[in-house]
Amino acid sequence: MNEQSCGVEHDDLAPYAGHQGRVGRTFAGSEGWWPPRPSPPEGAPNVIVMLVDDLGYADIGPYGGEIDTPHLDALAARGLRYTNFHSAPMCSPTRAALLTGLNPHDAGVGTVPHADPGFPGYAMELTEHAATIAEILRDHGYATMALGKWHLTLDALQNAASDKRSWPCQRGFDRYYGVLDAFTNLHHPHRIVEDNHQVDVDRYPDDYFFTDDLTDRAISMIREVKAANPRTPFFCYFAHAAVHAPLHAKPADIEKYRGSYEAGWDALRERRYRRQLELGVLEPGTVLAPRNAEPDNDVRPWDELSEDERKLFARYMEVYAAAVDNIDQNLGRLLAELDALGELDNTIVIFTSDNGASREGEAVGTTAYYVHLLQGDDLAADLDRFDLIGGPRTTPHYPRGWAMLGNTPFRLYKLNTHAGGHSVPFIISWPRMLAEQAGQLRRQYTHVTDVLPTLLELIGIERPEERNGKRLKPLAGSSFAPTLRDPQAPSRHIEQHYETFGHRGFYREGWEVVTLHRPLTPFDDAEWELYHLETDPTELNDLASEHPDRLRELADAFDRAAWQFQVYPLDEGSSVKYLVRPPWVDAFAEPVTIRPGTPTLERWRSVQLIWFRSCRITARLGGFRPGDRGYLVAHGDQGSGYGLYVLDDEAVFVHNDGRGRLRRLSAGEVPAGAREIVVDLHAPGRTRWDVTVRVDGRVSSTLEGVPMLFGMAPFEGIDVGIDRRSPVAWDLYERFGPFPFTGVLESVRYEPGEPAPDSPQRMIDVLREMGARFE
Repeated sequence: MNEQSCGVEHDDLAPYAGHQGRVGRTFAGSEGWWPPRPSPPEGAPNVIVMLVDDLGYADIGPYGGEIDTPHLDALAARGLRYTNFHSAPMCSPTRAALLTGLNPHDAGVGTVPHADPGFPGYAMELTEHAATIAEILRDHGYATMALGKWHLTLDALQNAASDKRSWPCQRGFDRYYGVLDAFTNLHHPHRIVEDNHQVDVDRYPDDYFFTDDLTDRAISMIREVKAANPRTPFFCYFAHAAVHAPLHAKPADIEKYRGSYEAGWDALRERRYRRQLELGVLEPGTVLAPRNAEPDNDVRPWDELSEDERKLFARYMEVYAAAVDNIDQNLGRLLAELDALGELDNTIVIFTSDNGASREGEAVGTTAYYVHLLQGDDLAADLDRFDLIGGPRTTPHYPRGWAMLGNTPFRLYKLNTHAGGHSVPFIISWPRMLAEQAGQLRRQYTHVTDVLPTLLELIGIERPEERNGKRLKPLAGSSFAPTLRDPQAPSRHIEQHYETFGHRGFYREGWEVVTLHRPLTPFDDAEWELYHLETDPTELNDLASEHPDRLRELADAFDRAAWQFQVYPLDEGSSVKYLVRPPWVDAFAEPVTIRPGTPTLERWRSVQLIWFRSCRITARLGGFRPGDRGYLVAHGDQGSGYGLYVLDDEAVFVHNDGRGRLRRLSAGEVPAGAREIVVDLHAPGRTRWDVTVRVDGRVSSTLEGVPMLFGMAPFEGIDVGIDRRSPVAWDLYERFGPFPFTGVLESVRYEPGEPAPDSPQRMIDVLREMGARFE
């Protein structure tokens, strides 16, 4: 009998290469062998990492907040609260650091992925020389799933034609359901992605809410895994879109908090501070930082606000509290499911935030987050929409006074390298292993880069030195596993740098230097502040003049770290970082023809067709028939947008400025047999369009001075023959829903024109020269 010997080394493409059994001519006379499959350590725990967006240190009950969070209270009671845990000061950098264990710039994500200036620290996608938690755990037999906000993919690579190498399923996750973008409308999410494809949704149910949907999906994925093989542990990365603006909540949850914030941010901040002392979250003697008074960061005393301002501002916070409450409700649902499955006892649950509470609503907040920074404040418009705040027709954000409340007892906010920007709640629970430590506090300095090495140590897995043929960068984080059982175990994370928008910081063994950098000012030693955090955790006593040698030591350490970890170049405030793009993105400003039935064109890709420029939009019909009606094209949503529709045989251009103001331009009656309707958006400058509509060459009147939409507006992408999800015009939505066109629409063609005279594209050389002074 001819037999193949087992395990003989030879060409790996030869027959039976590598087979370590015995191969005869029959199955009965042969001995099988199976290559080993990845398997986790015996008894490996499930892992849930729940990351909330823009949640402040003091916004939940376990950290002194008044918002009703019973499930988080229970999680803290059976787990541990870390009182000195730090994220990056901004969302995407924190996500990169959490998933890879690298410092954000070293991972390639030094800021949010809405820029691509051409530097390694700002590549805006995770480096190939990092392995994510999901990749490592999947290599060891875990099922992996991600839900919610991703925000680790460059905006220009979120479209259907991109290579998707930085999408969740290409970075270690078996399943994904959420939004790739920075934020979304929680009542009408703009573009849900499932795995590697966009989910087709024309209209959401009236009671739809994204946080509920994400929890439903998480429960379904976990059930699926545990039913398929109960032995398989899972890693669930659950990154909420809430409570990032726009602030949305369900009506019943909002009603629960009616009147709860009439006392204002000053009084409530004092209450939270007292509660933190009672809980032991703050050590005795910790001083509450005074109301933020730094230029461009200041908060007005609540008692000095007008009656209308207090009424409006309190409403914003009621909605925010309702959204936090809803997160807690859904956490309860998820944990109850784990309990029902018998998995809760052996599941590590981590709950934290990606940065401090957000100041992006600025001094007075807004009901129009997408356009607020472009159009400025409009309290009258916000008051007119008071009863709509929190619902699907507004895109609100609260004033920064509430962010100051969220960051109690610290100074400043998200984006800052002071403590308010990166001090966040951190709860970890593992009932099987931490029963004796349940309810305790931990005060060791810990950082988001520590999460990956800690989880690997707890599970019993080694991080590889290379993966897929790529050497992995050394970890920046250190495991804090010893501190779980021993409250006296020293912190292994002894130094850390911070940087966002030119704000700098460096921590070393209880001391820190930090700057509050103002755009277009020098990066010099004069802006450094020095604090001894062990005695002054709220950064009130600047010791720079008393300890110049210590300041010099730490400032120099920041400089070395900045070069080592790809922090340079710094953002000097000229906006050049956002305007420089690689040549390949020019394709997105070329003319494009879109056929009916095409899924909604992705947000960023759509905006390139109209960004600070003129544009011609041509709808080609197969011969108009009287009675045909519906949208020919729609771009945007309740947060801002424009569209072209036909109703009662009249062609109408509609523009929504984002604050509920609709402008309409009628092109008059569409004659039978008409084959072409053209919208010209002419950009004369001063961020305005003049709009003209033509039907088969016949010119209608012109609508002049329409606010140009750019940046994050419009937020929904382009729809052809329908207005999906959140509508441009609510009155049409109430009557007709997505209002699909009933006639024959052949295509809609976009032809981008010349940039506006004052377009940033035309000013880049001036901006470079202006910013270069601060090199």
